[in-house]
Amino acid sequence: MPREPLGVKVLKAVSSPIRLRILDLLMNRGPLSYTEIMNLLKLKPSRDAGRFAYHLKTLLKMDLIEPDVEKKKYRLTGLGRKLVEVAEEIEESAFQRKRMLVRTSRLSLEYFERSKIAESLIKEAGVPADLAQSIAREAERRLTKLRTKYLTAPLIREFVNAILIERGLEEYRHKLTRLGLPVYDVTQLIKTMSLKAADVEAVHEAAGDAVLEEYALLNILPRDIADAHISGSLNINNLGCWILKPYGIMHDIRFFFKHGLSAGPGLVKASRKPPKSFESALSMTVEVLKLAARESIGEQTVDFFNVFLAPFVENMNRDEVREVIHNFLIEVNHIVSRGVSIGIELITPEFIAEAPAIGPNGKTFGSYRDFAGESLLIASSIIKAMLDEEKPLLNPSVIVKIRAEAFKDEGAERTLIEAHRLALEKGTPYFANLVPKEQMYASYAATGFRLASEWSGDWELDTLRTGIMDSVIINLPRAYYDSGGDRGRFFEHLHDRMEMAARALEIKYLTIKQRAGERLLPFLTQCRNGDPYYRLENSSRLVGFVGLNEAVQSISGSPIHGSEESLKAAIEIVTFLSRELENYSKRPEARFNLSMVPCEGAARRLAELDIERYGLAKVRVRGGRRNPVYTDMTAVPAEAGIPLREYLRIEEQFHRLAPGSHLTPIPIHEKEDEPENLLSTTREIVNAHKIGLYTYSRDMTYCSNCDRLFYGEATKCPVCGSVKNMVRFVRKSAKYVTKPLNAL
Repeated sequence: MPREPLGVKVLKAVSSPIRLRILDLLMNRGPLSYTEIMNLLKLKPSRDAGRFAYHLKTLLKMDLIEPDVEKKKYRLTGLGRKLVEVAEEIEESAFQRKRMLVRTSRLSLEYFERSKIAESLIKEAGVPADLAQSIAREAERRLTKLRTKYLTAPLIREFVNAILIERGLEEYRHKLTRLGLPVYDVTQLIKTMSLKAADVEAVHEAAGDAVLEEYALLNILPRDIADAHISGSLNINNLGCWILKPYGIMHDIRFFFKHGLSAGPGLVKASRKPPKSFESALSMTVEVLKLAARESIGEQTVDFFNVFLAPFVENMNRDEVREVIHNFLIEVNHIVSRGVSIGIELITPEFIAEAPAIGPNGKTFGSYRDFAGESLLIASSIIKAMLDEEKPLLNPSVIVKIRAEAFKDEGAERTLIEAHRLALEKGTPYFANLVPKEQMYASYAATGFRLASEWSGDWELDTLRTGIMDSVIINLPRAYYDSGGDRGRFFEHLHDRMEMAARALEIKYLTIKQRAGERLLPFLTQCRNGDPYYRLENSSRLVGFVGLNEAVQSISGSPIHGSEESLKAAIEIVTFLSRELENYSKRPEARFNLSMVPCEGAARRLAELDIERYGLAKVRVRGGRRNPVYTDMTAVPAEAGIPLREYLRIEEQFHRLAPGSHLTPIPIHEKEDEPENLLSTTREIVNAHKIGLYTYSRDMTYCSNCDRLFYGEATKCPVCGSVKNMVRFVRKSAKYVTKPLNAL
């Protein structure tokens, strides 16, 4: 009988599916032990040991595998590897006859190719070539078992990610994750935006933010910081723009009055020379705000607005000034997509008074002291123009800056009374208390964000042409719940979370610095005489907190305003955070400030996460089960109902401890109907309390049918009887929002 050829024996050796599977495992996984192979084949030692040993012996005999004595494992021989490759080629040839189509991310249909999976693994995740080929083969094997008309790129990626997880290759899977929103989430996003009365651009922006949020969490922020945000220990604000833009800008419009606007990539299409008139100066200011809105996330502030514009109104009469101002306010309201704050001075501050006054055509006209009357004219015109509007004008926001000298000047005090009339009738102005010595150089945004001269000692470098890098919020109640009520562990948690918050803001600063170097922020980085407009290194990094009142309530059993013991506990917590943050500000280009950041979205998200984790019975919140939220922006909740003096006594202590951002809203009672009465409250605040920024607040309802504004909540217009045309103005944290009554 003729001897059986060796090739036939080899083929017989792999004729068993189990033996071929063993070879395949060793090809894809590398050397494996006896036990590991049995487990992967899902064989039981008590039942299958005999036949498994037979299969191994057959493969060893045909020199398809060999033992690694040192590692006590089995590995493929060259012949075994060759045989697996031939088997794969045969399988691939069979697959070619029924080739699957792939719908790619480029919106095209292509035939499936295993090599593209390997290429993607190598390029996107840095997977070693041999390992990438192994994963690609496994993915192909699984995909061939599908009975679908065509594959999609996301589906293939899901299979590859599943294989990576099974093999414990989490690091590679992390890099390979696809960013995007499921169909259901996009549908819900559109519905949510509809309820908020937003437009289609807001939907578009929110969808883009969602993708970039995922990118920042997966690829920019370290895992511990990303996990802290996702779990609710921290809230990293503005994640959708974390890697692209700074938050807020404090403008110096003198820069543009002197140099004009330059054309260039990302800037204006044609250069604009320095303005010649008051109207052209305001037109240029609108253009600056529009351009800067593309490169920032939040509030833009034009401080010393009336002072710097004063040289342009010389020889103009009051009516002309008011008309131009009115047109400017309406244009900002209609055109500028981000919030704008305008800081107005009632008297020209001494530290600006002697500065050269830049006027028409970029020329110097004496000093700003020479234009004190024009400056006050602009301030009063802004207030009167806003009073003339039928409904509250919410953008721009006006910040009236109060200095001690304002009460000694007849014209300034008259304007101050009109500002309080505006507060009484429309609730829109904000008041900055600059009477205390440490407040002299402070500049505020209407959101409460504050810049002063504590950083370098130079008020101009510290407050103008810079801004707010961004903010991270610490969840104070979560830190207490995680500590199990142990005081020492509670402060340890605060220390750890402060470190993560500071590290996250450092990463943002370095990332934005990189964007600037890549010329992706052309407006902010435009230079004159080698000096960029936006001083990135001077921007403030804010660490804030929410739930101070709720944390104290859990610790002491009563809210902050409930007892001196509770107030003392709150001050201890915030003082600890302030001292911790001071350590990070000692580093170069690291301007950190503790802040009471207004962020109702974060306050709501963190409260909901804490309820999920610890249960409603343990977690103290405002709003109850249906609308849980933590206290943000203030120490004492607005609805606490305590006497005003007590409210101010408590709040002023936290304004001092949180210099980066603070704002106290003061409710207007129905009996208050004279601006002089409201002004007397302001006098008491600036003389007896160190409240930095405050605003008078009242709910309002507007009927768009008859253009009437009413105070409080009215479901039906008292004048025309309309129901569907009623809109509520409600203060949410720092700003008013408008809501149709059917959305409340």
